[in-house]
Amino acid sequence: MAQPPVYATREDVMRALDVKPTARSARQIDRALQSASRAIDDDLCHRRFYPEFATRSFDWPGSQYRPSWRLWLDDRELISLTSITSGGTAISPDDVVLYPLSGPPYNRVETSLGSSAAWGGGDTHQGDITITGLFGYRLDETTVGALAAAVATTAATTITVDGAASAELGVGSVLRVDTERMLVTNRTMADTGQNLGADLTAQKNSVTVAVTDGTAYAVDEVLLIDSERMLIVDIAGNNLTVERNWDGTVLAAHTAGADVYAPRVLTVTRGALGTTAATHADAAAVVRWDPPGLVVDLAIAEAMNRLTNEQAGYVRTKRSGGGLSSNDQTLAARDLPALREQVYNAHGRKARHRGV
Repeated sequence: MAQPPVYATREDVMRALDVKPTARSARQIDRALQSASRAIDDDLCHRRFYPEFATRSFDWPGSQYRPSWRLWLDDRELISLTSITSGGTAISPDDVVLYPLSGPPYNRVETSLGSSAAWGGGDTHQGDITITGLFGYRLDETTVGALAAAVATTAATTITVDGAASAELGVGSVLRVDTERMLVTNRTMADTGQNLGADLTAQKNSVTVAVTDGTAYAVDEVLLIDSERMLIVDIAGNNLTVERNWDGTVLAAHTAGADVYAPRVLTVTRGALGTTAATHADAAAVVRWDPPGLVVDLAIAEAMNRLTNEQAGYVRTKRSGGGLSSNDQTLAARDLPALREQVYNAHGRKARHRGV
C-alpha cells in the first residue's frame, strides 16, 4: 500500500538545504517529509489535507449527543459529496445540507428539514450511514503542463511530461490526469530531443544555452548536459539563461551538438487516493494538487529540522562555558513553534463545544 501524500517535495527540501541529489539524501528527505506530514495531520491539525475519493461509514446514532438530523464528520471532512445512504436506503444529495455553508471542508451533514429524508432505519446503529465522496480539506489544483506522450496502459509506472510540468512537479507531488490521481515517487532524465546550439565554456559567467526551440522549456526546469546540471532562470527566444553547476555537479565545458536532457520521466503510483488507473492521450493536461502554503512551509521546516538533528545525532547544543558542562542546553529551532502555531491557527481543526 502506498504511503499517504506528503506536503512538500523532495526538491523543496534539497533546495532549502542546498543538498545535491544522491540516493542517500533522497531516502532521508523522503522519510523526513513523510514523518513531518503525518505529524502535521495527526499531532497538530487533526485533519487530512490531501483529497481522497472514498466510501466511509458512520454510526447512527453515535455516542455523541446531537440533533436527530445532524451527522458530525469529525476528522473525516468532506470536499464534495457523491452519494449517501442510511440504513441501506439511498438519500438524494439534494435532500442533505453540507456545513459550513461557506464551503469545504465540510464538517457535518444534515438532512434537509424541508424533505422527508432521515437517518437510521438499519438493523444496527453500527455503520448505519455510508458516504461516498471526495474527503479532505480543500481541492486547490493548478494546471502545470501536459503529458509529452500518451499513457497507453493502466500498468505503466512512468509517465513523460513536458517542460512546463517538469519545472512545477517534484518527488512527492500529487498530480491528476483526467480523473486519475498519481503520486510522484521519482524523476529521471529524458532526452529533450534538442541539442546544445553553441559551445559552453567551463566558466560561471558562460550562462547562455542555445537551443532549437525555447518554448519547449520552462523557468526553474533543471537541464543535464554531459554530466553538469543547470537551472533555467530565464528564457529569451531560443536562448536559455542558466545557473551553472547546479545540484553540486561539476562546472565543465560543453561543445555544440551535445544532447540536452531534463527530468521529464516521472515514476508514479497509479490510481492513487481512491481513483482508478486509466489510459491517457498525448498532451492531456497535468494538474497538480496544492496544499495550503503555510502547511508546505511547515512540512519543509519540520523535515529540515529532522534532517539536521539526525546529522548531529540529536545532540546539537550550545555551551554555557569554555568546555562541556551539565548546563549545556540542547539547541532547538527557535522559529518552529511560531510556525506551528500559525499553521494551527489558520488550518487546525478546533474542538467542538456543546452545552451540558
